[in-house]
Amino acid sequence: MANVGIGGAATGNNLLAAVRDVDFALLRSHLMRLERPAGTVLYEPGDDVRTVYFPCGPTLISFMVMLEDGRPAEVGMVGREGAVGGIVSQGRLPAYCRAQVQIGGPLLRLDSADLERAKDQSGMLRHLFARYADCLLAQIFQSVACNAAHSIEQRTAKWLIGAMERSGDANVRLTQEQLAAMLAVGRSYVGRVLHVLRAAGAVDTRRGRLVVKDAVRLRQASCDCSEAVRRHFDEVLSGVYPSVDFAGHGADIGAPAAPRRT
Repeated sequence: MANVGIGGAATGNNLLAAVRDVDFALLRSHLMRLERPAGTVLYEPGDDVRTVYFPCGPTLISFMVMLEDGRPAEVGMVGREGAVGGIVSQGRLPAYCRAQVQIGGPLLRLDSADLERAKDQSGMLRHLFARYADCLLAQIFQSVACNAAHSIEQRTAKWLIGAMERSGDANVRLTQEQLAAMLAVGRSYVGRVLHVLRAAGAVDTRRGRLVVKDAVRLRQASCDCSEAVRRHFDEVLSGVYPSVDFAGHGADIGAPAAPRRT
């Protein structure tokens, strides 16, 4: 691991890019860059949460609630638009769910205590992370509603859109088995859904990955939940949610937005 010696805009994390330079200086020397492969568990239910992780670039982290039979079910996904860990809490708190790397890549690590000290010195940092916590809670609310009201076809398309937006890559490095586990359905069910999306020209399946071929068609197969979350982000934290051009096909989906300094 190495200390970060760059500005927030160059970290590859949109939330940190939204931090003013004067406030980012309070965090810079405490941020450590590391790489974590897919499958890495950052914390388990009951663990003391002493660390904040900022996914950078294509890295994706899932919040997984453990069901009674031991199966995990995803309730939220975080990429370059956010962070996981002790965002607004004061001191250590036990984790409620598992935080697991779904798509491996770079992360920035920050001790929760260092974040708290920085927030004590900067009202802007306190407000920024409180607004992000509001956006994350809105995403969880929308996920609960989506799981209750929408079909597995819509949810599958929504998940792929969310992964593509956050990773900036039309090649989603995930197996069908992993996708089925996150959606808490059988592998054969997801296989049938992907067959329909493949026949429509929206996706293709390759060994160890799912490829978005036509983002517009995939968007049409999805529910509106991702857009609802995006609208809330844009109102509360303008420019932080990744910007994707759905007018093009999957291989050219646009670059991250340039977050507004708050």
